[in-house]
Amino acid sequence: MDRHVSSPHEILNPPALAEPAGFSHAVVAASGRTVYLGGQAAHDASGTIVVESMAAQFDQAGANVIAALDAAGAKAEHLVSMQIYVTDAAAYRAELKELSVVYRKHFGRHYPAIALFEVAGLFDPAARVELVCIAVVP
Repeated sequence: MDRHVSSPHEILNPPALAEPAGFSHAVVAASGRTVYLGGQAAHDASGTIVVESMAAQFDQAGANVIAALDAAGAKAEHLVSMQIYVTDAAAYRAELKELSVVYRKHFGRHYPAIALFEVAGLFDPAARVELVCIAVVP
């Protein structure tokens, strides 16, 4: 899915702010049905985390986000916000090239308003990354 994704939402990146890379500064959501996704980590269907690297965990978490969106009748281009929680920001930065490929695999080149937070731990001690998203389906 390494393509530009057309979004029904207005993506804003004002010239007064630094050029964004892999995120948007602001998103004005189109009117529609709001979908709040619970945190998605790298759990498989049995509830087990079976991958270890940050990129591999992001890949599974991204697939889980897409599955949750699909269940709500939404698509990646409907995302307006994504919060990424990681247990090691330095490891995330070290795998950024691979993470970029994995991100585009699931979300294309659609970049909602995104924030990254380093946290001491996630609910599942094996989890290294968790994605919390909001989508608006027009």
